[in-house]
Amino acid sequence: MILVSSCLAGLEVRYNGTHSLDEKIGKLVDENKAVTICPELLGGFSTPREPAEIVGGDGDDVLDGKANVIEKSGQDVTELYLKGAYATLEKAKEINATIVVLKENSPSCGSSMIYNGEFIGKKIVGQGITSALLRRNGLRVISEEQFAENSY
Repeated sequence: MILVSSCLAGLEVRYNGTHSLDEKIGKLVDENKAVTICPELLGGFSTPREPAEIVGGDGDDVLDGKANVIEKSGQDVTELYLKGAYATLEKAKEINATIVVLKENSPSCGSSMIYNGEFIGKKIVGQGITSALLRRNGLRVISEEQFAENSY
């Protein structure tokens, strides 16, 4: 089974209340070949919500207690992001996910790029908290771009 970010399946769960529909992923969900997940909603956030970025590193650094997730207003929301990451890991195990396709650039889901923590739209190489946790637990995590380049 494939686990995918809910926003990629067309669900309006992104921080700003929008989606990032990927037609191929949406079709897999419709065919019951993929299951949707939103780590941020599982962590306790609502939609819409304030933008947040990792400050001081990437998802690995957050898991190691060396970086935090901060909302644009300055509020530390690290614990909610961690809660969502661990809930996503449990869901991945529950469905025996063989691959996880997560939304690139997100502080939760980015698999190779995230925003730099300055809220200026600049991206850096790094991964979100959920991607880091899933990989630490042996799961294969890719972005929607990588998914589009291959056939699964």
